[in-house]
This record gives sequence, C-alpha cells and structure tokens, in this order.
Amino acid sequence: MMEVKSHVKMIIFLIWILIVPFGMWYAFQSYPPHLSGRWLDAFAFLLLTCLVASMPIVINDMFIFLLQWVALAVFLEFGLFAEIVMAQIAVLVLLFRLGVLYKGQMYRLLLNSNMFFLVSFFSGMIYFWLGGQTQPKVTSNNYSFWHVALYAFLYYFINQIIFTIHLYYVFNRKESFFGKSLFVETITTLITFPIGFILFILYNQVGSSAILFVGIPFVSLSIVFKLYYSSEKINENLQKAAEIGHQMAERLRVNDVIDLFFQKFNGMMHVDFAYIFEAAEDHLKLSRGMEAGRVISVDLPAIKKNEDLCGLVWASQKAYLFKSRKEWEKYSKGYMPDGAESVLCVPIMRNNKVIGVLLLASKRKRAYEKYQLMIADILCSYFAVAMENAKHYELAKMQSERCALTKLYNYRFFENILTNEFEKLCQQERKVLSLIILDIDHFKNVNDTYGHQSGNEILCELANRISNITGDGGTVARYGGEEFVILLPDVSKTDAVKMAELIRQSIANWPFTVTQSFDQEKLQIKITASIGVATAPEDAEDYLALIRHADRALYVGAKRAGRNRVAMYSK
Repeated sequence: MMEVKSHVKMIIFLIWILIVPFGMWYAFQSYPPHLSGRWLDAFAFLLLTCLVASMPIVINDMFIFLLQWVALAVFLEFGLFAEIVMAQIAVLVLLFRLGVLYKGQMYRLLLNSNMFFLVSFFSGMIYFWLGGQTQPKVTSNNYSFWHVALYAFLYYFINQIIFTIHLYYVFNRKESFFGKSLFVETITTLITFPIGFILFILYNQVGSSAILFVGIPFVSLSIVFKLYYSSEKINENLQKAAEIGHQMAERLRVNDVIDLFFQKFNGMMHVDFAYIFEAAEDHLKLSRGMEAGRVISVDLPAIKKNEDLCGLVWASQKAYLFKSRKEWEKYSKGYMPDGAESVLCVPIMRNNKVIGVLLLASKRKRAYEKYQLMIADILCSYFAVAMENAKHYELAKMQSERCALTKLYNYRFFENILTNEFEKLCQQERKVLSLIILDIDHFKNVNDTYGHQSGNEILCELANRISNITGDGGTVARYGGEEFVILLPDVSKTDAVKMAELIRQSIANWPFTVTQSFDQEKLQIKITASIGVATAPEDAEDYLALIRHADRALYVGAKRAGRNRVAMYSK
C-alpha cells in the first residue's frame, strides 16, 4: 500500500471526529437497538461477526471479507445502531488480523471506521426512507422482501462508491472502477445475500441455534474462498518469479542484477528494509542495503556462523519467517532497523553452498505468509545464478579491456575510446582533444638492477599517481611496456601541458617504494619520465596522426632534449 501523506492522515482524523461519534449518537436516538431480553443472542451475532472479519480475502493490497450477510441479518433483527456498532468492531478485528495496527499506520483504523460507518449509515437511512422496517417478519409480504433486497444492493453499491473514492483521493491509485476487486465483491454479494436473509428467517423460527446452522457452512465457504484465492496468488507469484529470473539473467552487471532483485521484491511483498549479505570464508559482510527504497551505507561488523539471525540462516541453510519482533529478538544480536516487525531471512545458495543471505523486513506484523518464503527461496536461486553470470561477464570484460598488472585500460580498448572521441570532435561535439604520452626514462636499468617484480611495483604505483591526478577528466591507459597514454577531451594544449608537467613532477620529486627487490628489503627508487603532448584538430586530422605526433613530441622534444621533461608537438 502506498504511504499516505501527513495532511491526508489529519483530514481522515477530522472526518472521523466530525462524522462517526455524532452519527452513532443520531442512530442510537432515532433507531435504538432491539435488544430487550436478547443480549445473549446479540452477543452470539457479534461473535459470528468477529469470526467472519478474521477471515478476509486480500486482493491487490485491498481486503474483502464476507460480512454483508451477517450485517443484513443484524440490521433486520436488531436495527441500524446495532449493525453500525458490530461493523465498527469488525473493522478493529480485521485490521488486527491483518497486522496493520502499528506505529504510523493507526490512521487506517479511522479510515476504515469512516468507510464502514458511511456504508452502514447511508444504506440504513435510505432503506428507512423508502419505507423499509426492521425486526418484523419481513418475509410476510413481497413488498418487505424487495425492501430487503434493495438494502443489500444499497449496501453493496455505496460500499463500492466509497471504496473507489478512498482509493483515488487517499491512496492516489487511478485504478479502473471495474477491477478484480469489484468482480470478487459482486460475486460474494450475490452468494452471501441469500445466506443473510435465510439466517434472519431461521433465527425468527428456531432462535439462536440458527447461527450455528448457517454460520458453520458459511465459515466453511469462507475458508474455501480463502484457499482458492491463496492458490491463485501463489500461482501468480510463481509466474512472476519465473519472469524475474529471466530478467535477472539478461542483466550483465552485478549492480543491475541487485537493483532489479530489490525492485521486484518490493513489488511482490511489503518490504521496508532489504539487505544482502555476501558469504566470505568465515563471515558474512553486507553487500547492499536498502531502506525506504533508498540504498544505504552501513558499516556493519562481520557476522560469523550461528551469530545473529543471518549467521543462523547461514549455518542451518534454512529460511526463517518471523511474524513479529518478539519472535526474532532472541536471535538478533547485530544491526536491525528501528520499527522492523516481520522478518524474512533466506539463504542464497549455489551448488549446495551458501554464497549469501537475504534479509527482508517490514514494519507490519504478519506482513509475510509462508508461501512468500517459498517464492523468496526461488528468487534467491535465480539471483545466485544471475550474480554468477554477471560476475563472470564483468571479469571477462575487465580482462579484455584492462591491463592485468596496472588495472588501467589496455591499448586495444583505449583505441576504441580514442576513435569515438575523434568522431565527436568531427561532429563538433568536442572542441579539442588532447593526448599525453609518457615514457619512463631508463626503465630497463631499473629492471636489471632491482628485478622485474620491483619494476612491476613501480608501474602499478605510477598508474595510481597518474589516475589520481587525471581524475574523471580523462582516460588513462597503458600504451606499452613502460609507456602510458592519457586522453583529455575538451582540454586545450596549454592545460594538457600543465597537467603533464604536474605528472612529471609527481614522478621525479617523490621516490617509489618497492618491496619485491632481490634482498627483500624496502627500497626508495627515484625515476623520471619524458612526456609528449599533442592536440587535435590543431595538430592532427585523425586519431592515428594524434598518436603519432604526441609520440614524436615525446622522443624528439623530450627524450633527445635530455629526458625528464614535457614537450608539445609543433609542426
């Protein structure tokens, strides 16, 4: 259910204050209940009302419960005020059964109280206005019977009107009036109206035992309805789970898979908090957390097996469902958001091994049902496969695009970027395109003196220094053995030279620390680099010419001039 804004909650409260207390007083004064000597019978009808209210059918987050027949019998036998009171008690029982009477959601009690009061009040008032009566034997003539049928229709019709208005203005849901809930409500009304009328007639013939004669079959009917809808809901969710599995399999990035996973869960269940923990060798660590629809960053301590709720799920390889805080509090030792009540915790398994744990939580009590545990388990299986595929794809993509040593882009991928940027330059999407080529001076001597492992350490540290200086303003790649290139879109030659000089100084002025030398001691090694700069379209008309001219500036303008310097191409 969509969250209701604060000012709407205030309006609901004001409407309840202005309408319900006065309306009940008016109904009591004008149409007092017919209870003389029949308090036990009225109590029996109240118990039946509460029983029916405790077995709702939930469709599209909206509840439908078969109260019309009891309301009809109570109205005809005990009057309008008694029917209003029992309907209000039924609302309380229903919301308690649905587990929605928690902090921040109490407005729903007033909202439903308003709705049921208006339905009861207007149905009864129109019935009396048209000449209908209560308590007498309404079956004694056809005129009375048609009044009763009219009351049932009014109750149904007014309920649908008020229900639709609340959906539109309170929850901002622009659903069609002729939806699935209307279809179910219509069918149940047609079925239950005769039952309510029969209950009224039997009660007048045989007394309170009629409640058992009619109530037991009807409760059985309610259970059948509930089981039927539950099976429909399970089949629908299984179909959705299969579709979600295919959608996740199509995602090629790990973050995209996780985002879709959270999004779909939020659409299928009531999720206020969602967390994915990734299993390492001996602990769980938080991989992604989401609260109120937003990704959060929480630094959580590692969770070991049998520690905390997630550790228990990891160790047992079993899913757990808790309907309220009291049930899971004894297991939870770590982080759990304030207000969490219902919790669903499922292991994410691949090849009979737990690779992670999913934890979902809701502020509602009894927010999750057992079949949803099965759906979550199926989705976690799909998720595990999709994550493995995405990780393999990202690894393969990285290996094809990046240098295995420095983790910079390799020249092959860099060439593609350079080609695309040159196309943008030709289409005037870029003003200029500058290229920096850097070569370490006398790097062969470093390898011969300190070993290739030390040389590799220097290359990695140099890659980090260049990347830190360049930031998001350019693309850095390893061009060859000890050569690096930097592509700078929309950076003038003057600014590119300044950046190149900054990079040169960061290399020459700060020694490199190596730990993989022959004698296994940490050493400080000083190196220098020669750098060439060229800019298009000033210096080149295509990307190959830009590389060639920057390379020429490097070797002619920097290397031959004494090394450890920056040179720019000049024609």
